[in-house]
Amino acid sequence: MRKNFGAKPWTYPQPVFIVATYDEQGNPDAMNAAWGGIDYDDQINLCLSAGHKTVKNLLETKSFTVSMATADQLVACDYVGIVSGNDVLDKFARAGFHAVKSEFVHAPIIEELPMTLECELISYDPEMCHLVGKIVNVSADERILDEQGKIDPVKLRPITFDPVHNGYWVLGERVGNAFKDGVALKK
Repeated sequence: MRKNFGAKPWTYPQPVFIVATYDEQGNPDAMNAAWGGIDYDDQINLCLSAGHKTVKNLLETKSFTVSMATADQLVACDYVGIVSGNDVLDKFARAGFHAVKSEFVHAPIIEELPMTLECELISYDPEMCHLVGKIVNVSADERILDEQGKIDPVKLRPITFDPVHNGYWVLGERVGNAFKDGVALKK
């Protein structure tokens, strides 16, 4: 038997994204965003309300970064989601984050978060809170790379948001092989 919950924004996993921008004075800002995902090969979609300082910044600069929140930085990543940059001007520093300017867009890379998408703004609909960004580069700290030089999710330790219980979970073990295991059913 199944239980019905009605229309809810519940999916698993929901990546925890940290969106970072520079303001008009060049000060870094960051916010936590759990509603987003990839579409197409080079686009990211996020649901961000227009009142966020980060959104105001990216509409001005047309650039932003999206870092994967990690278990190691959980407290700082949660903090930038519960405190507004409109009220706390130094929230980036209070989170313990350090900014390095992206080589590809006018936005900060957060040193403490080892995987970052560097993006240009494609569009933003303030009524729908729908932002679309073009991914122009993905950068990763060498400490999270495997022997082949690719990102290792075990070393990254990205967290996911549990919208049902308002919790964070670290991703777990590998359980299969994409585009391979299902071949067994083709026979």
